[in-house]
Amino acid sequence: MSRITELFGISTTTDATVDWAALVKAQHCPYLSRKCLKNRKSQPEIAIGTCTVRHGADARDVIICPFRMLERKKVFTDCLHLLTQNEPGNELHLLSEIGIPGGNVDYFLIAARNGKVKDFVGIEFQTLDTTGTVWPERQRFLNKAGLSVLQADVDSSKPFGMNWKMTAKTILVQLHHKVETFEGIHKHFVLVIQDHLLAYMRREFAFGHLNSARVGDPMHIHAYGLKPAGVHFSLELGERLSTDAAGIARCLGLQASPNVGLDQVVELLEARLSSDTLLDPLTPGGFTSL
Repeated sequence: MSRITELFGISTTTDATVDWAALVKAQHCPYLSRKCLKNRKSQPEIAIGTCTVRHGADARDVIICPFRMLERKKVFTDCLHLLTQNEPGNELHLLSEIGIPGGNVDYFLIAARNGKVKDFVGIEFQTLDTTGTVWPERQRFLNKAGLSVLQADVDSSKPFGMNWKMTAKTILVQLHHKVETFEGIHKHFVLVIQDHLLAYMRREFAFGHLNSARVGDPMHIHAYGLKPAGVHFSLELGERLSTDAAGIARCLGLQASPNVGLDQVVELLEARLSSDTLLDPLTPGGFTSL
């Protein structure tokens, strides 16, 4: 069984006939509706296209590309209830890569009217970082699928693994800074991760004090699983937790500290609002601001 689970959004375990040569040539990411952005460092014109890999003795399917989380824009609609000041008639916008005190935030889901922000939720994606290189496994899969690849890649002994510890600690440290900002301005911040990463965090860090999701908490964790769905896998929300800045600090054994004002963040968001940032659930990709 291949250690590649999904390539360019297609399951490698499907019984359906897949034209892998056409997929590899197109280099198309179905979640971005554009060319895959994960390129080989040595050959930047070639997109790797590996969304998910199989890892460990229990053969867990582990997402390694954050753009994989964009499937059906489900992670954003699962955050709509946290726009507690949203009202009928408002427009929904989605902005990416906004810098705030505490660091960049991957996405902002925004309720706006007449170009003015009425409410917003910050959303951060975190998938697993790999060690080594996944490329030989990708090439071995394509070789078995009948594609012509370099024999040196097929024969390569270079391994890859999952950097669980560094991934988990890095995102918790980043959360410690960012959630303070959101708590200080009475807004919500959501970490979107896979269920396997949440399970690791529970084992390695102090997570016992986190609550089952409560709207009143500023910090939310949404953990998703993958379920087979024909030629694809389906992203499904499995568990929601919540806490506050002090709770994230407790995970790391740190102390929380005060933060910034609402006006500063609103000004950053309103400067980026446009017709291109409107969240359209019927359009692949959903927005054009990436």
